[in-house]
Amino acid sequence: MNLAQLTSQIILMFILMLVGLMINKLGFMHGQTSTDLTNILLYVVSPCLIIKAFEQTFSANRLQMLGRVSLGIVIIYGLMIVITQLAFKHVNDPNLQRIMRYGSVYSNAGFMGIPLTSALFGSTGVFFAVASLAAFNIFSWTHGITLFTGSQGNRRENIKQIALNPNIIAIIVGLILFMASLHLPTIANNAVTYVSSINTPLSMIVIGNSLADVTFNRETFDKRLWWVLLLRNLLFPYLAIVVLEFMGITGIPLYTTVLMAACPVAGIVVLFTLKVHGHPAPAVALMSISTILSVVTIPLVFALVNLH
Repeated sequence: MNLAQLTSQIILMFILMLVGLMINKLGFMHGQTSTDLTNILLYVVSPCLIIKAFEQTFSANRLQMLGRVSLGIVIIYGLMIVITQLAFKHVNDPNLQRIMRYGSVYSNAGFMGIPLTSALFGSTGVFFAVASLAAFNIFSWTHGITLFTGSQGNRRENIKQIALNPNIIAIIVGLILFMASLHLPTIANNAVTYVSSINTPLSMIVIGNSLADVTFNRETFDKRLWWVLLLRNLLFPYLAIVVLEFMGITGIPLYTTVLMAACPVAGIVVLFTLKVHGHPAPAVALMSISTILSVVTIPLVFALVNLH
């Protein structure tokens, strides 16, 4: 893995975030606009990118490797969930505890991981990254949301969120295309290519826009959140390296999965906090600081990959 290439790509991403921040400060993007663009990215652009990645000739070895990567990701999630449950069980503030547990486990894989993977490793990287994206959606809408709603949550609604998630549907469609070695008609393929091409710049601009209104003080940032940042940005990505290499996973499947694991705290922690009428300030501060730190921690994680 070329660290110089990775670092330059991350710097480019942050420049695009600064564009988003500037757009916010100039008043060009309002709250509803940001929400609409987020929905377009999550439910239109990202599925197109996934389908594009699967549109290639079938390979039994590649499918087998995708299965091994998926198993490794499930093991990693299981370990992270157990570790955070033990580590933060003595945090008495229920709002802070669930933010800490969710923020430690769930990375911004879809919003930041997929654009980075696409830029660095192309469609081959996205092909393996979809395993992380699928696992994120499944675990987030089962274990993740239960952290906030407890037994009061509607399980049927959560399962529906997973089953009808456009990214999950795109993965299923993509697998069918891949296993049957099918290709979209030329016009449809061009449309998917054009839509998927805006994923990276638009994702970063939206993230930058969301960072523009964040303020930091003692009320918004509890010092215990530093433990979350240590786990999310460094220790859990290193755990992913250890598990995947123990399973014999190397090359692009390893790099893409570690990259997805090394992404900062998932922004959905804020939405889940609002869903249960919790105080969102710690969640917003955590997500923002984790995102800013990732410009340093992601290259550091990949330096650790090269040391193994």
